[in-house]
Amino acid sequence: MMSSNSLIIATSALVGYNLAVDKSLATLPLAIQFIAVMCTSIPAAMLMQRIGRKAAFLVACFFGIGGAVLASTAILNNQFWLFAAGTTLIGVFNGFGNYFRFTAADSVELPYKAKAVSYVMLGGVVAAVAGPTLARVSRQWLESAEFAGSYLSLLFIYISIFLVLGFLQLDVKRVEKSHSENTGRPLLTIIRQPDYMVALVCGMLGYGIMSFVMTATPLAMDQANFLFNDTSLVIQWHVMAMFAPSFFTGSLIVRFGVLRIMFTGAIFGVLCVVINLQGTEFKHFLTALIFLGLSWNFLFVGATALLSETYRKEERNKAQAVNDFIIFTTVSVGSLSSGALQNAFGWQAVNRGALPFLLIIFVAITVLHFHRKRAVNSL
Repeated sequence: MMSSNSLIIATSALVGYNLAVDKSLATLPLAIQFIAVMCTSIPAAMLMQRIGRKAAFLVACFFGIGGAVLASTAILNNQFWLFAAGTTLIGVFNGFGNYFRFTAADSVELPYKAKAVSYVMLGGVVAAVAGPTLARVSRQWLESAEFAGSYLSLLFIYISIFLVLGFLQLDVKRVEKSHSENTGRPLLTIIRQPDYMVALVCGMLGYGIMSFVMTATPLAMDQANFLFNDTSLVIQWHVMAMFAPSFFTGSLIVRFGVLRIMFTGAIFGVLCVVINLQGTEFKHFLTALIFLGLSWNFLFVGATALLSETYRKEERNKAQAVNDFIIFTTVSVGSLSSGALQNAFGWQAVNRGALPFLLIIFVAITVLHFHRKRAVNSL
């Protein structure tokens, strides 16, 4: 899933820019993909509760296959809105695929949840190499339309996912749908927990900031006259930085605590912005995007681990669905607004726009830290 996403991240803004009459809409197809993820999150959870996670994942693969066909057809026929329709179907698949990490977390006992999420995220290490490389190699497969071959190559990825999922075995008692009528506490009671709220804020803004800066990067590099090979290399290292730390993020959370790891992730986000504001040479883009990837990993893995501690087994579907719905609402807004901001005001404006949201993350983590400290002292 992340291999296809990294290919789309590296190419969609450039494809959108070529196809759109209004160039400010260049990042709209990627934003629509995230909107589709947002809109799918809750229905996906409901379907999983009804037919089980494995069956729902298999159904979702057909959306990915359809999206790859539509996107490549759109590029061949120079149809911007058909391309957006293709990324929408891919977003529907991703709306289901985001539950891969929760499926892992829910399949183990509490002490191992952070490591389970971290290990699943290691798939992104392969994605860091596979996605941008596939985009670079396949961009000229169909000479009449640049990148049409790249989106056609996604068929191989989604068919592979379908075949691999056929081997998935889940503990029905622990992971699959519950036959009990008890759905646990009211949703508002779950959301109002301080741990849930901070997990939601950090996951939402951490992912949103990453999407906001990352989506504008190919456009900024193109406007700075870099070749696509340079852009794909930056995206490749960015995705590697997103997922390679998963070798040890779970262990770091166990050793130092989830709040320290998320706080460190926010610091990496600030470093990304500071470096981007220093210039637009290749070294600036590369180093900043590596820090952006590290920031996302520490914040997102940490937030997922923290969230998984706030609900009971019978509450997981609604707790996870609301979390992902809000996260990808934010990501959608970030992706769409970054293109318009980049087009209207430039790269520095994009990076300055991320700073207030990083401040909110720092405040949220600090407040929860002192809340926990007071709770311990009151015992």
